[in-house]
Amino acid sequence: MTELQYVRASRISEALTLLNEVGVKNRILAGNTDLALLLRADPALCERVVDVSLIPELHRITRADNRVIIGAAATFTEVLSNPIIIETAPVLVQACAQVGAVQIRNMGTLGGNVANAAACADSLPALVCLDAEARVHSLQEEQVWPVADVVVRPNHTLIPPGSLLVSLSYPVPPPGCRSVFLKLGRRNAMAISRLTVAVLGWLNSSGRIAEVRIVPGAATPQIRRIQSAEELMLDQLPGTELYAAAARRVADEMIQLTGRRWSTEFKEPALLAMTQRALMQVFEIAPLSSEEGR
Repeated sequence: MTELQYVRASRISEALTLLNEVGVKNRILAGNTDLALLLRADPALCERVVDVSLIPELHRITRADNRVIIGAAATFTEVLSNPIIIETAPVLVQACAQVGAVQIRNMGTLGGNVANAAACADSLPALVCLDAEARVHSLQEEQVWPVADVVVRPNHTLIPPGSLLVSLSYPVPPPGCRSVFLKLGRRNAMAISRLTVAVLGWLNSSGRIAEVRIVPGAATPQIRRIQSAEELMLDQLPGTELYAAAARRVADEMIQLTGRRWSTEFKEPALLAMTQRALMQVFEIAPLSSEEGR
């Protein structure tokens, strides 16, 4: 592996200055759970790493009025153990709890999961389900994009070179909202996701579905809500037939976007079953356990 230069930034402004230094090929270092693997695959990836892991602002998790703001360098452990997120976004807590082993969760960051844009990133379906936004700073400006738009395809984002993902935020769901994150891996622990599903929703006063968001992961080129399935369910009474019809639309959209591949043989029935189960857990009257969601 090529020898790398290392610098540590103590402020966002300092990090941006370093990232834009002329003549140096930089890469951001935060949790460092993916960088070694990336460098092994491409030794020319960068000449210097800019460590942003100790910038205090990038670890803060706050609630401002009806919005929760998470610093991009907050680790998965910091996110899943934070009382604000536990109260407002169980789906994100569940997703972060599924990431790797304890050691990975202690080092890996939420912002890195977004910026690396892996198709199997566990946090992305949960963030898209929450209608989360990403705030990105450059030397010239600040930009805010929906997380669903930031990740354009696996391993590619809208974040310009020399910019820094500073925070992720989401609007607090209303009282009565319930959510769940399900994951299918090759084994029960420390598995890379083969499929995930995040579902969030709530009922109106008549017991009909007022809002539903369905986001599969590791299933389509871009992590996205499946609007055709959501529209089918709106203003309907919850029930097994409705769940099955919505799940069918989710699976059909996966196939439409990816075509039939060797993996479709197991992904199609798995996604059907996972989506039905997630919808049932969100919309059935019986209360969910703390591990299942809210």
